[in-house]
Amino acid sequence: MIAILERQLEETARACRLARAVAEGSSVPADAREKAAEIEHGGDVLRGELVTSLQDALVSPLSREDLFRLSRSIDDVLDNLRDFVREWDLYQVAGAASFTGIIDAIAAGVDDLRLAVRTIAGGADEMSESALASKKSANEVRRLYDVEVARLFSGELSMEVLKSRELLRRLDVVGLRLNEAADVLADAAVKRQS
Repeated sequence: MIAILERQLEETARACRLARAVAEGSSVPADAREKAAEIEHGGDVLRGELVTSLQDALVSPLSREDLFRLSRSIDDVLDNLRDFVREWDLYQVAGAASFTGIIDAIAAGVDDLRLAVRTIAGGADEMSESALASKKSANEVRRLYDVEVARLFSGELSMEVLKSRELLRRLDVVGLRLNEAADVLADAAVKRQS
């Protein structure tokens, strides 16, 4: 089950790289939109595998509910990254550096979450520390979002500002979902200590 979660996170990391390529202008948005849908579909297949393995498992490293919630949160991150790429294409936004910093923070959060998932088989303290690191990364996404929205709103209101605000909000939602995934691991660590 841990291997499936790690593969789910690998797909999520791929989606981060694609979102960054779109934001920096090195990928054609329409092509990236199709690729993002393929990546997200691959993540759904992995989630299905996890659900099936949970039904068949007699023993798991975390409760079935926690593994299910963790997989769902990872899936939500991936879904929102796909939506970011789709919306970028729909809104026809020109590349902007304000997005790449947040996407980099999301990618760091995904990497931290991947490290945290690897600690599931270990002790509760290690899992708790890894979940905290993952949570800090997710909180950095929120901080960067706030900074970028403040910068965006310091200028004149235009249609480009509104489009950018919508895209920034989508990235903020990704950070919130990363936070939820870290919370699942932190909760599971507390249960393990009991």
